[in-house]
Amino acid sequence: MLVLAVDTSTPAVTAGLVRLDADPSAAPVGLATRVTVDARLHAEVLTPQIVECLAEAGVGPADLDAVVVGIGPGPFTGLRVGMATGMAFADAVGVPVHGVGSLDAIAAAVPGEREVLVITDARRKEVYWARFVGGRAVAGPAVSAPGDVEVGAAEVVAGSASHVDMVDLPVEPVESPSPESLVAVAAAALRRGDRPDEPVPQYLRRPDAVATADRAAVATADRAARS
Repeated sequence: MLVLAVDTSTPAVTAGLVRLDADPSAAPVGLATRVTVDARLHAEVLTPQIVECLAEAGVGPADLDAVVVGIGPGPFTGLRVGMATGMAFADAVGVPVHGVGSLDAIAAAVPGEREVLVITDARRKEVYWARFVGGRAVAGPAVSAPGDVEVGAAEVVAGSASHVDMVDLPVEPVESPSPESLVAVAAAALRRGDRPDEPVPQYLRRPDAVATADRAAVATADRAARS
């Protein structure tokens, strides 16, 4: 199956097309990926990136079988743009949209069965964090000051390059969710053909203001998906 994956929970604006085979032992295969690292450009670049990925893979929106979106945690405006855009594409072509934790997707890209601490930037001098073992969250997600992160029995840390050095652990070079790791988290549900409820964003705290950019992103994504 062909899956569109998007995530805007971090400064990395990520879009990609991923092939997922029916064989449960087969890893998701990336067909096209676009990443722009700029927290101010979520609304401007995400839909063009999706269109570029479709063109590179030689497919159209109607060829999609599902959409996967990162649901955070992440800052309100950027996270909302990515989710709204992914849901607009799914709605336009009539396919299910699966929400997955963005911290889960980062952890899924770390090899091995070690306990992984994932940290990303929450702004306001805070971080989002969670710990995972074998793809399962054992603590978090939570938002706190860096000094209040519960390291627990974590053996490695991954996530924001500006924050992983705040804990005394070996660093895995996975800074943001990839299309493949987003799809990997949702793989079982995708293979079952689930049609989940609408994804719910993980903000973990109240936003400073209601986003307006997401409305423009939805309109742009809807036009692109229907073209």
